[in-house]
Amino acid sequence: MRFSIITFLFFVTNFTYGQCEKVYVNGRVIDSLNSQTFYNVMIIDRSTGRGVFGQPDGTFSVYVSSGDKISISTKGYPIYEFFAKPDSNCQCKVIAYIEKLPQEIKEVVIRPLKTLEQIKEERQSLSLRETKLVTGIEVLQSPITALYQAFSKKEKNKAWIAEQTYKNDQRKVVKELLRVYVAYEIINLTEDEFDDFITFLNVDESFLKTASEMELVVFIKDKFEHFSSFR
Repeated sequence: MRFSIITFLFFVTNFTYGQCEKVYVNGRVIDSLNSQTFYNVMIIDRSTGRGVFGQPDGTFSVYVSSGDKISISTKGYPIYEFFAKPDSNCQCKVIAYIEKLPQEIKEVVIRPLKTLEQIKEERQSLSLRETKLVTGIEVLQSPITALYQAFSKKEKNKAWIAEQTYKNDQRKVVKELLRVYVAYEIINLTEDEFDDFITFLNVDESFLKTASEMELVVFIKDKFEHFSSFR
């Protein structure tokens, strides 16, 4: 008897499923954690590729074929999917509980601005670390050392490293200066554009060390206007 009832129910279910040409799907999307108004709910029939928009309160309705795969897409939420299985009235009622996707916040690096006075001190203290070279009359007094310096890769590398360190220090000072100018809206640059602009500036090391604040502002603002025309 029990087997017969189960068989009958299975037959009725499959008969209904097969008899419905179109299924009226209606339901509602609900944020399970927060009360939410939805302005961008879309119900997409994966079998046909067609879609309709839902209402701001999360309700929706659409006609589809039996067994079609349906996706509910809402911006900021995971996609909710189900198959359109009709009841005895050829309807499919759905309550879709969804939760917002976790937000990824871009890392922000906060750098304290240096004062113009601090930057001025750094400008004036720029110096190329000296590598001891034998020159002038010392060449006559120590010809072996002079020849060693002329042909030694080690000595050349030391000089090259000192020069690159000096140039890097210059760029750091100019970068600090640019941050101040951006903060005071003298120029409009993003942090990512600093290196390109510094290369474009090609500021003379002597000018960087000795220029007044006004001379630097005028020079950099003028260069920035030219730089902006190529952006």
